[in-house]
Amino acid sequence: MSTAGFNSQNGTGTGQAYANGPSQNPVAMQQLPGVSYGMTHQPTYNPMQAKAPVPPGPGLYPSGPYQPVPPVNSYQPGPPLTSYPAPPGQSLLTRPQLGGPHSHTPPQSASPSPGPRLPHAQATPPPHAPSSSSHYPNPQQPQPIPPAWQYNTAPPPMGPASSMSTPPRGLVANHVNPAASSTAPPSSAAYSSTPAAHVSHSVSQPPGPGMPPTSLHGYIQPGTAPPPMTPMGPQTYQPSRAPYVPPPTGPPPTMKPTPPPTGLPMANARPPPPMADAQCGGDVNSTLPPTEPDCKEGDIECPGTVAGNGPQAPNHYNHVDNKMAGMPQHGPPGRHLGHYPSLPPGYQNTPAPHNATSPMHPAMQAATQPYTQSPHPYQQPPGGPGPAQLSPSLAAMSLQSSTPEALRVVNLLQERNLLPPTPIPAPTPCLPQDLQKINCNPEVFRSTLTSIPQTQSLLNKAKMPLGLLLHPFKDLSLPVVTSSTIVRCRSCRTYINPFVSFLDQRRWKCNLCHRVNDVPEEFMYNPVSRSYGEPHKRPEVQNATIEFIAPSEYMLRPPQPAVYLFVLDVSHNAVETGYLNVFCQSLLDNINVLPGDSRTKVGFITFDSTIHFYNLQEGLSQPQMLIVSDIEDIFLPTPDSLLVNLNECKELVQDLLKSLPNLFQKTMETQSALGSALQAAFKLLSPTGGRMTIFQTQLPNLGVGALQSREDPNLRASAKDIQHLSPATDFYKKLALDCSGQQVSVDLFLLSSQYCDLASLGCISRYSAGSVYYYPSYHHQHNPAQVECFQKDLKRYFSRKIGFEAVMRIRCTKGLSIHTFHGNFFVRSTDLLSLPNVNPDAGFAVQMSIEENLDDMQVVSFQAALLYTSSKGERRIRVHTLCLPVVNSLSDVFAGADVQAMSGLLACMAVDRSATASLSDARDAMTNAAIDSLTSYRQSVLTIQQPGMLAPACLRLFPLYILALLKQKAFRTGTSTRLDDRVFAMGQLKYQPLVYSMLMIHPALYRVDDLTDEGALNINERTIPQPRVLQLSVEKLSREAAFLMDAGTVMYLWIGRNCHPNFLTQVLGVPTYAAVPDNLYLLPELDTAESQRTRAFIGWLRDQRPFFPSMHVIRDESQLKPTFMQNMIEDRTESALSYYEFLLHLQQQISK
Repeated sequence: MSTAGFNSQNGTGTGQAYANGPSQNPVAMQQLPGVSYGMTHQPTYNPMQAKAPVPPGPGLYPSGPYQPVPPVNSYQPGPPLTSYPAPPGQSLLTRPQLGGPHSHTPPQSASPSPGPRLPHAQATPPPHAPSSSSHYPNPQQPQPIPPAWQYNTAPPPMGPASSMSTPPRGLVANHVNPAASSTAPPSSAAYSSTPAAHVSHSVSQPPGPGMPPTSLHGYIQPGTAPPPMTPMGPQTYQPSRAPYVPPPTGPPPTMKPTPPPTGLPMANARPPPPMADAQCGGDVNSTLPPTEPDCKEGDIECPGTVAGNGPQAPNHYNHVDNKMAGMPQHGPPGRHLGHYPSLPPGYQNTPAPHNATSPMHPAMQAATQPYTQSPHPYQQPPGGPGPAQLSPSLAAMSLQSSTPEALRVVNLLQERNLLPPTPIPAPTPCLPQDLQKINCNPEVFRSTLTSIPQTQSLLNKAKMPLGLLLHPFKDLSLPVVTSSTIVRCRSCRTYINPFVSFLDQRRWKCNLCHRVNDVPEEFMYNPVSRSYGEPHKRPEVQNATIEFIAPSEYMLRPPQPAVYLFVLDVSHNAVETGYLNVFCQSLLDNINVLPGDSRTKVGFITFDSTIHFYNLQEGLSQPQMLIVSDIEDIFLPTPDSLLVNLNECKELVQDLLKSLPNLFQKTMETQSALGSALQAAFKLLSPTGGRMTIFQTQLPNLGVGALQSREDPNLRASAKDIQHLSPATDFYKKLALDCSGQQVSVDLFLLSSQYCDLASLGCISRYSAGSVYYYPSYHHQHNPAQVECFQKDLKRYFSRKIGFEAVMRIRCTKGLSIHTFHGNFFVRSTDLLSLPNVNPDAGFAVQMSIEENLDDMQVVSFQAALLYTSSKGERRIRVHTLCLPVVNSLSDVFAGADVQAMSGLLACMAVDRSATASLSDARDAMTNAAIDSLTSYRQSVLTIQQPGMLAPACLRLFPLYILALLKQKAFRTGTSTRLDDRVFAMGQLKYQPLVYSMLMIHPALYRVDDLTDEGALNINERTIPQPRVLQLSVEKLSREAAFLMDAGTVMYLWIGRNCHPNFLTQVLGVPTYAAVPDNLYLLPELDTAESQRTRAFIGWLRDQRPFFPSMHVIRDESQLKPTFMQNMIEDRTESALSYYEFLLHLQQQISK
């Protein structure tokens, strides 16, 4: 089966793999015949790997042997993207007045030559992946060459790889890892694959001179050299499993599995030579801002004046460092008497955001209790051991000394009430207390395993996914450092952090690559305590999350201004929905809170079958509409007056917003030229970069990017594989890559009751680091709940903070490597995420592997650095560092499992698999993930074998979450689900931070008709009741009560038929059950204790997330009752097993 689905790097993977990393070494791939398990490196365990088909029982989830996934693939830029030349001619002013520059394609080369340019296609282009779409056409593309040897299978014939379908030629899919088609096996267990070379993000630089990279400006950056990349050797992983049998209970409906595609394994192309890019070695040019750097790629974050580039201690850390650690030098190092550095710029604490002080959702509150962002006394005497030398204390903390709560054996078939009454906190890593106090907030940085296995073989044995989940730009109150010296490791460019080791006052040892670095003179002074000689007490070494004001060395051009361009659908269908009135009024209300400064610019474009520009130049008495009807060759009629300074032209902007709704009120134009409008908007924003906001209400049906309906309503409830989850065209993806190259991000607001092909339209946001907002069945009269949701979302959207021209790099301790990314972005180089805009509501995930044994390490660290331009024009660097212990026993690995983080990462992987392989493959893989991890626990951790469905306490909810994913809108089958709804749900799972996506996976159910003040929170003179969380089963409901279900993006208030009259009158304001309105979405503000408690609780839940969940009051007769009941995860439906049946099914597979 195709493994492409779980190797996506840039959003949901579609088409061919867009290779963004080093390739497999074709020589290292070869192996002598007959060799199977005698390898040096272990293959990466991938719970989402496709398995051999087996005959399933009726209604079950088939699974089979695993295959490892090739982690990183070659970077293969495609041919030049299409540019949009501005033709000669004037605009056609066909409507009465209300009274461009040449286009730039995104740079694809980092050569010093001026102007955007693409490199030539590589000699060996990336191979095709089985998919419904492909990208970057290349007619001369040769067929892939398979590796020289196969494991346990006959050598396949040379020639084109066969697959289920031949993908059309087109744009290469924007992934780091390509799909590797499995060779057709002679039996169900005969699968093999050859993982590619991982990318180690913190390979230390050997001593001695290297070839320094050259920036675009021609200066040489000292102390830098590209690190060697060691490819992994070939290996195979083939556990076998017997076919399934039906569960012991009644026969659920049959769901036929999809046979895997067959074909040859793909040989990856060789990577192109390193590019001398001043930013990242990726697809940028000299006009772009600097990116979050890495010396190995010769980018701007390794400037010649960065601290630490002076004389350094010899980097013979294999023996010198150990001597230093064993024999600390006592006393301060020598320095000139009477010489103190000048007082550096002061430190400041940024004020908390407006909602930062509001109380948190129970899940978030619980997750952050063991952590803090405030400085703590981290006493580390000069010359004393740091975290890297904590072996005695950590060794004494082995989890095997006594059975912890996390490893308590639970029989899932007997203990039914496993859901705790309060939200589940993130597990606390087993670290010394002083380190744990300053560790990173789990809401920002969270690992699926809080204890990192010592070897890849140990990780494979555990059969649990290893990955990180990030929320890097989250609204936080954090220390901000203003200093001309940003201290970083000379070798791997890690920022100094609380987990480095100070060998003495003048030297510190990197916690990622272990290089010894000098402490700059300025860093010796602590401006907080106004003391000298205590660098270990500086804020940078006391806070796991910190933000720097970047000096000029971190930018190649002045920081860009805040630029906002709004592109509005004004066709007849759009006017009918009434969204234009809401948008214009909301922007009028919030125009003064748009993030920015005196340079902020705004512009507007409207479109139907033509494109309408608006001249807002200062001095005009009223806005001018300029209409371009030639949508096939779009151009800017007056390039200099379409984007205007907001402060200078605010009155004209306000006049336009007041007149827009009436201007198109009587339009009869039904066509939508969205593609041409996007091209025009791209031309307008290219010189500066900025944020493009699209409002669309129908399927684009005119000009470039036109789409046709692909949904068959009769197949919405099909139990077979779902089609058309991939884009129908590569137009929107190619345009998104153009936008990303010019620092333009695109946000899409889709308001429609009809199919709009979100799978295609969503690419414009996915690959440009934008967001998608979806309002199905939006209408200003018929759906007031959606209108309220739209208004609240717009208010948040207009006022939330924003980072421009951002990049993010994740580094990890030597021996670990990152091989797959999930989220909305473009992978500019092997490990650098391009984020033209970054917002505080965006989440990311990465998959990791263990490349080298971590035998000599007690802890490992991960560091995410986000370089961005604030709306005020400041270049800033936000750094998060996470420290986790290393363990060498399987029981310790299981004890550190974070079941919610594992579920979130598996959901991201399953979304990719659904798009590139099939939905049934994704469902099977998720089921197999639960089977395999619990099988490993039973076989390798349990000392006494017992009957029953056994799991450690830390994984007791894993089967429940997997079943919840199988029943989630993104992955469910047999239940009527609109295609756009499914695609949007998939995007939410990949894009939302974990704490929000978990509510979408497993909603929270509360009884709210008997709220009391017992155990309530008192916040801002408000009393917030805290009802217990209930299991998602109908047996927990009562006709005499009322229940609130919080499903993340939506809430349901279910009223029992015999609900107590007191609740009806005191909360809903109606005398009887029959009087409850059918479309009630707002609770009346009654002056009763019951009403205040209920509204306070619902308001408190809403305040804990960045989006506004709508609420629906449901009776037994309500149309939304089936939707409410579908979220009852533990109950059986016509197309899915109950939780108890699912446990029996898992037990059946585990006991084989």
